[in-house]
Amino acid sequence: MGALLLVLLSAGALWFAWTTQERMRLLEAELVRRQQESALAANEARVLARQAETAAREVAAKVALTEARVAETAMQRSQVEDLLQSLARSRDENVLADIEAAVRVAQQQSAITGSAEPLLLVLRQGEERLARYAQPRLERVRRAMAQDLERLRAAGGSDLAVLAGRIDDLVRQVDDLPMLAVPPQAGAGRRGAAEAGGAGAGPGAMAAARGASAAGPPASTAVAGTEGGVLATLRQAWQRFSAQAWGETRSLLRVTRIDQPEAMLVAPEQAYFLRANVKLRLLNARLALLARQFDVAQSDLRDALAAIERYFDRNARRTITAAEALRQVIAQARTVVLPRPDATFAAIAAASAGR
Repeated sequence: MGALLLVLLSAGALWFAWTTQERMRLLEAELVRRQQESALAANEARVLARQAETAAREVAAKVALTEARVAETAMQRSQVEDLLQSLARSRDENVLADIEAAVRVAQQQSAITGSAEPLLLVLRQGEERLARYAQPRLERVRRAMAQDLERLRAAGGSDLAVLAGRIDDLVRQVDDLPMLAVPPQAGAGRRGAAEAGGAGAGPGAMAAARGASAAGPPASTAVAGTEGGVLATLRQAWQRFSAQAWGETRSLLRVTRIDQPEAMLVAPEQAYFLRANVKLRLLNARLALLARQFDVAQSDLRDALAAIERYFDRNARRTITAAEALRQVIAQARTVVLPRPDATFAAIAAASAGR
């Protein structure tokens, strides 16, 4: 029994020793595996550390480059702002220079033509341009231009080109104006006589119609109806003849009120020279207007108006129209001193000087 127990104890000790050795071997293998894994992790960590260091250096370089670019951008921004300010100032100066040049040219045109239209047009366009520009620095110039514009509108003035065109129209109308010494055509009298004859024929025709309608079927009244128709026809013919004769007689006479007896003393062959004289007066007035000799133009225009009122039929529609147009030209052909746009020039000078 003791030997068996000893054998069992020995076997148990051997089993325990063997299991312990297996565990130790497994632990050693696990330790080796973990050591290898730790070495690999350390290597990977060193690689990652080197990569992180490299990335950090790259990031630092990029940050430095970005800071340099930001500084350069800030400097460029300040330069661009300075450039924009200089461009804005130069743009304002260009606008002022353009407006001043346009106003001076328009002033010369107004001085040459005697019309305020060129200066009014330039001032109106300049004011609208500054209103669209909406620059507070140039608001004073816009107000000055509006002030000069109102002064020019109040001063008025005559447009010599328009007056010259009206005079040309009057020259073309002179040949169509009826004269007192030349009788009108007798066609209107003949037409009136024909109408009178037609009117006179109406009652005769009605009488004939009444006679025809009065003729009845009885044979006893047939002869009386025939005699009445012949009498009606004769009466109608006589009325037509008398109307035509009266119309011809009326066309031979014309009663006209003449305030200037010398107008009737103009011979028909002298009518051409009279019309030519009126045309010459109008053309001389046109030349005087273009030369801005308003006194000479007024004198020639008044002479032409006096000739039209004296030798032409003042009751005719064409004569009335021509005389009225000539009076309007006389009223507008006057010397007008146009005001200078001094306020605009002073405002432009002040804005250019930066005050």
